[in-house]
Amino acid sequence: MLFVKHLRNTLNRLLSENEHILLIGEDLKDPYGGAFKVTQGLSTKYPQQIISTPISEAGITGIAAGLALEGWRPIVEIMFGDFMTLPFDQVVNHIAKYELMYNGKAACPVIIRTPMGGGRGYGPTHSQTLEKYFLGIPNFRIYALSLYIDPYEIFQHILHRNAPCLLVEHKLLYPQEMRLPRNELINANLCKVHRAANTLPLVSISPVPVEECSLTVLAYGFQAFNVEKLIQSLAIDDEIFIDLLVISDLSNLDVPRIVDSIEKTRKLLIIEESTSGGTWGNDVIARLTCDTRALSGCSCYRAQSHDTVIPCANDRESEMLMNTHTIKKTIKRIVP
Repeated sequence: MLFVKHLRNTLNRLLSENEHILLIGEDLKDPYGGAFKVTQGLSTKYPQQIISTPISEAGITGIAAGLALEGWRPIVEIMFGDFMTLPFDQVVNHIAKYELMYNGKAACPVIIRTPMGGGRGYGPTHSQTLEKYFLGIPNFRIYALSLYIDPYEIFQHILHRNAPCLLVEHKLLYPQEMRLPRNELINANLCKVHRAANTLPLVSISPVPVEECSLTVLAYGFQAFNVEKLIQSLAIDDEIFIDLLVISDLSNLDVPRIVDSIEKTRKLLIIEESTSGGTWGNDVIARLTCDTRALSGCSCYRAQSHDTVIPCANDRESEMLMNTHTIKKTIKRIVP
């Protein structure tokens, strides 16, 4: 099933299970069904739970905060991730603070889901990867959907936590086929799902057992898919075996599993689409350094997009953003 259909089915299931769940955003109702058609058909089925709004990202998010304080479970869609700069004040100064300000007696579990990333020629203000700016906000987590974890499982985890979050969906994932571990498309590689207490599953994909791998790669979203596409060719053509760890919860790492891989490979590469500076990769390395001695004697590398605005021209955009060519070139430089 296509990712976009799987995500739509997930939202359909959530709406049917809980009448207090609301979808709020611009142009969500039929026949449009959202900019990327994720909510198509849902307003016809659940007319009282889908709210199409004016163009006001700060206003939408503020309304969702009030609804959440009253016991509703709002899921806000921000049409493009670039526009997350507009509700930033609502998130930082209100939504993330209520529970802590009122000593746990108030909850504001707003879920903000938004498409991030480039690759579709949308230009400088509709193609960015901005989730890094929300790292480190107390009581606010960042999650990233991928092709390897059922979106329903991630939503269930989020709803159970009853706390606010940002849910990132890369635009280029929508037309891709889901590649869940049980899918034969992914079984050509060794694929394992690791589950630790209070964390989302961590998917490990490698062509050989991790003991035989020479590089640990951490990635999420569409970049994880880019790496997975290279695993077999790197193994066959270059005899480079990597252990790809696909992360879903960017705010709460499964440190023991990551450390287990790094201790065997002695090399770590973190791949993300954002530009450098204050990134998730920086945060991961800092946390691993503070929490363990796993990085002692380990070589650490980061790969990001170029530090510039994203061009509209497809060829220039491809040069600037992370892609399979850049990733393969980076890996071959690290593991000669």
